[in-house]
Amino acid sequence: MSQTAIRINGPRSSVRNLKAFQEEIPVPTKHEVLIKVHSVSLNYRDIGVATSGYPFPVKDNVVPCSDAAGVVVGVGEGVKNLAKGDRVIGTFDPTNIFGQQMDWLNGQGGPVDGVLCEYITLPAIAAVKLPENSPQSFSEWSTLVCTGVTAWNALYALTPLKPGQIVLLQGTGGVSITGLILAKAAGATTIITSSSDKKLEFVKAKFGANYCVNYKTHPEWSKEVLRLTNGEGVDYVFENGGSGTIAESINSVKMGGNVSVIGFLSQAKEMPDVATLALSKGAVVRGITVGSTQLLQEVVRFVGRKGLRLPVEKEFGFSAEEAVKAFEYLQSGTHVGKVCIKVAE
Repeated sequence: MSQTAIRINGPRSSVRNLKAFQEEIPVPTKHEVLIKVHSVSLNYRDIGVATSGYPFPVKDNVVPCSDAAGVVVGVGEGVKNLAKGDRVIGTFDPTNIFGQQMDWLNGQGGPVDGVLCEYITLPAIAAVKLPENSPQSFSEWSTLVCTGVTAWNALYALTPLKPGQIVLLQGTGGVSITGLILAKAAGATTIITSSSDKKLEFVKAKFGANYCVNYKTHPEWSKEVLRLTNGEGVDYVFENGGSGTIAESINSVKMGGNVSVIGFLSQAKEMPDVATLALSKGAVVRGITVGSTQLLQEVVRFVGRKGLRLPVEKEFGFSAEEAVKAFEYLQSGTHVGKVCIKVAE
C-alpha cells in the first residue's frame, strides 16, 4: 500500500518547492508504532528549513515538519505501552527521552524526515498517549510537540513558575500564545508585546493577557514593562527575537529572573553586551531547544487535566498546493497562534 508524502523537492529556496510523492507506507519494527497522521502543526523552523534559513543541517529532499497528532494503527511485537486505536503525539526528537534540552541534529523535519505525510513510524517510547475523550482536536494536540514543549521548558524545566509571578511574552505567534495560556492557567500575570494594536486587543480579549505593549509605540519597551511592574521587572521572558531584542528583554527582567532565548526573528546590526547585561540583573539567560519526551508528557498531562484549549488559528488541507498556502500564510506573519494542516478527518 502507498501513501502521500510531501517533500521539499529541489533547492531549498522557496516554500513553493513543496511537492507530493507516492511512497510505501512504513512498517513498524519491534519497538515502533505506525501512526496514521491526522494533523500537522507548522513552526517558524519549517519556513527556515524550506528557505535555507535554518542554521542546522537539513537532509536533501526532506519531508518537513516535526509536529503531528494521529492514531496508532500498527504496533511492533515488543510494544507494551500503546495499542491500536490510541491517539498520540510524537516528540520532536525521538532519541531524546529525558531532560531539559535536545540535539538539533535529531529533530524531525530537518536532518531526518518529518511528519508531513499520511503515515509515520516512531519508537513507542517517543509517542505520548493523549487523554481519552478530551475536547481538544488533533490540530490542537499537535501544537504541543514543539510549541507546547518549548513554552513548558521555559516555564518549568529549570526554575518552575509560581502563582503570582509575571511572564513577558514577545509577539503573538504560537510559542507566545501557548506560553500565555499555560502561565495564566498556573496563576501568573502576563504581559505580551506586538507591533499591532489590533492583535494586542484580540489577544487580550480571547486569551486574557493582563497587559499589552506595542513595541512600535514604545521602541524601548522595557521601560513600559518596568512601569507596568512598578519598577520591579518580570520573572520570566520569552525571548523570541534574538540579538535584536535581547537587550530589552534583559532590561525587562527582575533581579535573578529568567530569560529564555527561543527565537531568532530580529537580528541586530551590532550584538549587545549580553554578558554585562545579564550580570547587572543576576539573570539566567538560557537557550531553549524544544525539549524531551518527558517534558511533552508533562505538558500533555497539564493541558488535559486543566482542559485548556490550544490556539489553532487556521487549518489547511493536505496536498502540495494547500501545504504551500499554509507555509506562505505562516511566513506572512499575520497569524495569531498556530497554523495547521489537516491530513485526515
